[in-house]
Amino acid sequence: MYGFWKPRVLGAWRVPASGPVILAVNHSHNIDGPMVMGTAPRPVHFLIKKEAFVGPLGAFLEGIGQLGVDRTSADRAAIGNALAVLEHGGVLGIFPEGTRGDGDFASLRAGLAYFAVRSGAPIVPVAVLGSTEKPGRLVKALPRLRSGVDVVFGDAFEAGDGSGRRTRKALDDATVRIQEQLTAHLKNARRLTGR
Repeated sequence: MYGFWKPRVLGAWRVPASGPVILAVNHSHNIDGPMVMGTAPRPVHFLIKKEAFVGPLGAFLEGIGQLGVDRTSADRAAIGNALAVLEHGGVLGIFPEGTRGDGDFASLRAGLAYFAVRSGAPIVPVAVLGSTEKPGRLVKALPRLRSGVDVVFGDAFEAGDGSGRRTRKALDDATVRIQEQLTAHLKNARRLTGR
């Protein structure tokens, strides 16, 4: 990432140095995941749509520990693999909106709350800003080479209410808490970076 663009990383020290953690990343461009993987202080295992796991790219993604997920159904294998990352004290990366969009955390899917409540792992919000501002001259699908991209890590927080409950209501309540935290972090990241 540092070879092609100029990432500015803020708050990486907020990622716990050990133990399970979930990075909740906004998603507005294809490079957001690779940018976080390249700038995070610990190795990250992202849940990535299974359609990306084709040919040499698929072998590469598997080789660096990324997890394929079928977004059309409840993919039990992917869920088990993601929970195993957390059980082994690893870092799980999730795009809580489920797909690329405005990157504003406006509509969260329930997966993030499920993993956080089930594992008890803290969530670190991550805002990637600037990846959509300047399209490349030769490859319009990528940001302009050597353009700046900001990666802002927020304070870790617990999604659960401390009761240990995993009911539908507990997950719904956790999703509301998560959305509030992620939205506040994104607002703060935009203020800090001027984006």
